Amino acid sequence: MQPTVAPGLRSEETFTITDAMTTAHTGTAVFSTPAMIQLMENVSAGLVQAHLDGHESTVGVHVCVSHVAGSLVGEEVIVRTELRTIERDRFLTFDVSAHVGDRLLGTRSLGMSLRLFGAGLGLVSAMGLIG
Repeated sequence: MQPTVAPGLRSEETFTITDAMTTAHTGTAVFSTPAMIQLMENVSAGLVQAHLDGHESTVGVHVCVSHVAGSLVGEEVIVRTELRTIERDRFLTFDVSAHVGDRLLGTRSLGMSLRLFGAGLGLVSAMGLIG
């Protein structure tokens, strides 16, 4: 991990909600919680990936999320993330939120573990079985 990975690092991305990001069991197709979590994790991982060495990546290890408002297909959701802490040089915690305009859709504390990937390490390392 390069020294440019530090608390306070931030990113923001905008996505248009599609049918594939919805659940319809409510009678109306609305932005699903799993889709929101996926966007949050992707934006957070993308924030630090440019600051990692080629053999490093991150994997999610903890999620605490609240989905507090609905949104519909075609609306634009803004995902904002900020790296809050780094523990033991490999456990990263992010504060993440999703908004449509000024309306808060969800908030999340996300924990990710920095892992080495390469020949023979892959999933075993990601699961914490080595390293």
